[in-house]
Amino acid sequence: MKKTKVLTGVTTTGTPHLGNYIGAIKPAIEQSRRDDIQSYYFMADYHALVKGSDPKRIHQSGLENAATWLALGLDTDRATFYRQSDVPEIMELNWILACMTAKGLMNRAHAYKAAVQANEDKNEQDPDKAVTMGLFSYPILMAADILAFNAHKVPVGQDQIQHIEMARDIASRMNHHYNTQFTLPEALIEKNSTILNGLDGRKMSKSYGNTIPLFCSEKNLLKLIKKIKTNSLQPGEPKISDSCTLFQIFSAFATSSEIAGKRNQYEAGAGWGELKNQLFDHVNSYLAEARKNYIALLNDPSFIEAELIKGAEKARAEAGNLLSNIRKAIGIYSFV
Repeated sequence: MKKTKVLTGVTTTGTPHLGNYIGAIKPAIEQSRRDDIQSYYFMADYHALVKGSDPKRIHQSGLENAATWLALGLDTDRATFYRQSDVPEIMELNWILACMTAKGLMNRAHAYKAAVQANEDKNEQDPDKAVTMGLFSYPILMAADILAFNAHKVPVGQDQIQHIEMARDIASRMNHHYNTQFTLPEALIEKNSTILNGLDGRKMSKSYGNTIPLFCSEKNLLKLIKKIKTNSLQPGEPKISDSCTLFQIFSAFATSSEIAGKRNQYEAGAGWGELKNQLFDHVNSYLAEARKNYIALLNDPSFIEAELIKGAEKARAEAGNLLSNIRKAIGIYSFV
């Protein structure tokens, strides 16, 4: 059976939260168990340098993210699970691709254009003020991540679709100029993927500071759930469930029958305090075993390291073979 290669990067700039789990991690791990899928998951620590400059935070985030995926049951014998910085072939390919990428293409990248627009809005004399080459060439490194394994599909949000299109453009140019055989990747957009709201009702996001860490302590989980914004309806007054963050989060961790029962509670006028306590009990119970595994993994970083090195060896073997062919195609190889 020919397998579809699906590659997912995890930027190591923060602590995984409930929204990350429901929207990305849970469906990805479920997909990795399919026999027709060959999965690649990597800690994108070099990408993190574009978004953060705190070495301790980037290092800790890498540990927390790796522990999270392992604690939730990722089978590293089926999937290739590695740290980006452990596969130098990616960075070598990054340079090769950069030498074939038009600057004009990078000029059109959304993140770069947004940075320039922000400077212009501030009447800065230099429209490129504070724009690093890392930010500017971010799409090229992303292309290298994908093309190093000739991935067929890359799960991304709407804001990342352009990067996949750029990876296709870069691969096409390499194929045309050097007769390489890069696969043209496709963006994988989950139409039914769930986006959880955060404490303030907006999308749960680190940038908004409204997240609930996936494996925070029971005490902190209850404290954060208590902070979730609700309206002023009193106990006994019927409430609309579909527009409620509490209901949305509960539904993401519940069965259809549990959701129906909760909807009845809303219609019967359950109080917000009662609903928040019940949400805590449900989510806490759902995550209890995985949280226990997560804490054990954090206390045994050598195991996490071994798993990542195992994945890196698999990744390097595959990417190394591809790079050998690419070097020959571009004229960089032994004279004998």
